[in-house]
Amino acid sequence: MHATAFAVPLWVDLLAVGIGSLQGAMFASEFKDRRLDLLGIAIIGIATGLGGGVLRDVLLGVVPRAMTSNWYLTVAVLAAILGMALQRVFDRLAGLITVLDALTIGLLGAIGTTKALSLGLPEIPAVFVGVIAAVGGSVLRDLLMNLTIAMMHVGSLYAVAAAAGTIVLVVAVALGAPVAVAAIVGTSVTLVIRMLAVRFGWTLPEQRALSRLPRWRRPR
Repeated sequence: MHATAFAVPLWVDLLAVGIGSLQGAMFASEFKDRRLDLLGIAIIGIATGLGGGVLRDVLLGVVPRAMTSNWYLTVAVLAAILGMALQRVFDRLAGLITVLDALTIGLLGAIGTTKALSLGLPEIPAVFVGVIAAVGGSVLRDLLMNLTIAMMHVGSLYAVAAAAGTIVLVVAVALGAPVAVAAIVGTSVTLVIRMLAVRFGWTLPEQRALSRLPRWRRPR
């Protein structure tokens, strides 16, 4: 199945990068005990904003889109600096930023999945690429900060929401829906699942402690 890549206006793509960089810098700024300098926080913010798109394009074997225009790095740097300088202000807008973040996850997933489909990847690998594009920035952020990857914690449904949206997108395209319509529906599904998870505290089941398992079932 081949599909035309879902194209979004440049300003939408840059907004997604900006939100990611802003959140990454704000997140890093909260860890006072790490004694990160301003450059370190800026690098973490930039990696968060650009990471998903870069990982997507590396998996697809194409030149990262962030490297094809001056705007991407410029917006990522400015957003990271803004996140550092105005952390307390943006903390008051946490609700709005959460909504924008959920929308960004959906958009990045849709763009990654349709781009993979347009290059001839099968449906399941295309979904994988879309999920990596959606959550890759946060993964790089946590690796740079030597933290356990956030999406693996109980209470985080980033990857689940992204996977649900990209699966809906792929199914819709397979059923003959226009790519733009499928992408909008998939993005909406990711947005709704993520916001419901935040609102109602949805989580996946937690791994039980090893001591609770029967001795014969414990790994050796």
